[in-house]
Amino acid sequence: MRAIWKGAVSFGLVNVPVRLFSATENHDVQFRQVHEKDGGRIKYQRVCAIDGEEVAYADIAKGYEAADGQMVVLTDEDMKGLPSRSSKEISIEKFVPSEQIDPLLFDKSYYLEPDKTGLKPYILLRDALEKADRMALVTVAVRTRMTLAVLRVRENVIVLQTLLWADEVRAPEFESLDDDTHATAKELAMASSLVDSLSGDYEPDEFEDDYSEAVTALVATKIEGGEITETPEAKSDDTEVIDLLAALQRSVDKAKAAKGSRADSAGPGPASESASGDGAKTTKKAAAKKSTTKKSAAKKTTAKKTTAKKSA
Repeated sequence: MRAIWKGAVSFGLVNVPVRLFSATENHDVQFRQVHEKDGGRIKYQRVCAIDGEEVAYADIAKGYEAADGQMVVLTDEDMKGLPSRSSKEISIEKFVPSEQIDPLLFDKSYYLEPDKTGLKPYILLRDALEKADRMALVTVAVRTRMTLAVLRVRENVIVLQTLLWADEVRAPEFESLDDDTHATAKELAMASSLVDSLSGDYEPDEFEDDYSEAVTALVATKIEGGEITETPEAKSDDTEVIDLLAALQRSVDKAKAAKGSRADSAGPGPASESASGDGAKTTKKAAAKKSTTKKSAAKKTTAKKTTAKKSA
């Protein structure tokens, strides 16, 4: 496991240096949305609902929708003015009875591991929590926002569980479940008998995620049977840019080669012309065209071409 946060638990005048680790992980089956035809992954674009144009990530701002539907755009400067916490401290506010914390309030769970220098105060806090049979109500800043959490002990390790705010829990408002509706004494006796017959201890390994196992077995069967879609490489968005650069580079190389050939063909003599090949002949022809205004120069050029062909 890799620590996601480092800080200290403030326990009176004692600080306990700790590292925070995620205590849970999601093993739910994850599917990808793909094109049934060729197995290519489905991509989503950020499109403006007004003009229908794709919006670059750099042009996306935070918007808060008011109750009447009006949108308020918040800039980076606005966000900087909001209260934020960057403290690396888990501050114990009070110790409360465990039964006072409704499990519905529990959000995310983390393990606290002590640093080597904080091992003794860590053990002291752990043992104190176990002896008191209470939870430590704490405040902690996770990702710049202050949140409530509790500390409790599980298998000799202190666990931090963040809590939802009170207004984040919905009130159960069901008219059919009023206070005047109750089971009869006979119905309650029969239900109690059923509860007694099904009573037992909770054993986590007794239950398995049969859906996840079935999906894994199905995928393995398809792989063994060769039912695999060979997905071609997705087209890169910068292919056109790369091709353009390559074309420009080839053009530069070709221009340099042509310039070098003209420089080599400037010297007189059939030997150099014969050694330069077809490129030299092309350069000679171009030079001959330029000298057509002088008849004597044209005759000399013709004679040189005849000599070059004979030597070749």
